[in-house]
Amino acid sequence: MSARGVLYVHSAQPALCPHIEWAVAGVLGVPVDLTWTPQPAAPNVVRAQAEWEGRPGIAAAIASSLMGWQRLRFEITEDASPGVDGSRHCYTPTLGAFTAVIGVNGDIMVPEDRLRAAMMLAAQGRCVLEEELDKLLGRPWDEELEPFRYAGDGAPVRWLHAAV
Repeated sequence: MSARGVLYVHSAQPALCPHIEWAVAGVLGVPVDLTWTPQPAAPNVVRAQAEWEGRPGIAAAIASSLMGWQRLRFEITEDASPGVDGSRHCYTPTLGAFTAVIGVNGDIMVPEDRLRAAMMLAAQGRCVLEEELDKLLGRPWDEELEPFRYAGDGAPVRWLHAAV
């Protein structure tokens, strides 16, 4: 079974580029050579994007290999495949990690237990329900990443294929 998706490195320090390629290659099992271009949304950083194909779950593995690196903003998606929900993983230095399950139609699917937890926190006065729902849907990450996404319109895209 095969899955596919897109890796967006929205911003990275140029010195990190070989390390990012090495981390992604370690997950995919094949050499990775991304095309790095200047990121107009931020000075002195670069961006890259690549479509990938491999086994289901690779998006999460790539995200895990990149999370926690300072000054790195990325997003990786995995399309739903037969019997497997899709996923979206985002990371920013200020917000940390966000992960969502993505249904076959492209909607974020929020698990019932997370909704119940948000309702309970709101009922106890420990949060504002609308703000908690925004977090569950990734709104803060979308707001932070949006300027970096627009800067990537028209950027070259490469295909990465995992070793089988």
